[in-house]
Amino acid sequence: MAIDAIIEYDCQPKQVMSAGGILDRLKERQRANEVIEWFRAAGDERPPDQMGFEFSQSAPGETGEKQLVVVQDLLDHAAILDEYAAFCRRCPASPNRSPYGCVGFINYPITARAEVWLLERLPPPDEPLVWLLLKQGIQRLGYDGASIKALREADKPDEANQRAYFELPNAPNRRLGELRVASDQALEMIFGVGERIIPNHAGILLLFFNAIDRDIEAKDIQDISSADGSIRDQVAFSMRESADDDACIREFIAFFRSLYTAWTLRQPLFIDP
Repeated sequence: MAIDAIIEYDCQPKQVMSAGGILDRLKERQRANEVIEWFRAAGDERPPDQMGFEFSQSAPGETGEKQLVVVQDLLDHAAILDEYAAFCRRCPASPNRSPYGCVGFINYPITARAEVWLLERLPPPDEPLVWLLLKQGIQRLGYDGASIKALREADKPDEANQRAYFELPNAPNRRLGELRVASDQALEMIFGVGERIIPNHAGILLLFFNAIDRDIEAKDIQDISSADGSIRDQVAFSMRESADDDACIREFIAFFRSLYTAWTLRQPLFIDP
């Protein structure tokens, strides 16, 4: 399971398959290849049209209905990806022009280190312009973290004491002067705004989580959140990986890079949490 994201830059593949359709096919292909690898490791040399597995989708606390899936059916449905992959070579939304490079993911469970890392990137009071913007945003838009908290509370540990969505049963928090922010609120600001992060909101998130330089003038902050701010062509992506980062943090950095790319292209980022 993962949080999936795709830059909704208009292109031939998305016109044919849709953003959600591309995500579905990429996940189907990955699942099919994992099943084939598992069969081969067990010494099973049957072709994919003779391989099947049980699959179910369920929400936390619920048991989904199982269905039998034939591996070849997944591969057949995903085959159209190859027909349109060449369009990615010229696409500004695809880093290094790699096939479907506009797609990214953050794997569950979200680690404790990643939640703390997110909180540490928020602006302290000694960055008053952005801190005040964060405070106003939380208060006016009602980011209380309730939607993420509900998911966390329903995320019960399995027999191995592992949780599906979060390593931590309770959200860590950070005090920023008079403001206390929990990671549930931080995650809600990012993933609780609907199935698309529009460019205006993307600019503010990049600012809050220090993915772009916060040492800017007040007029530039307004430009960042505007529909067609010219500052998008001048501000660089500033997040960098550290040797101490875990895989989840690195996936968050890649997510913010996708968000930055979508913002500079003035396109929404489609997310499937």
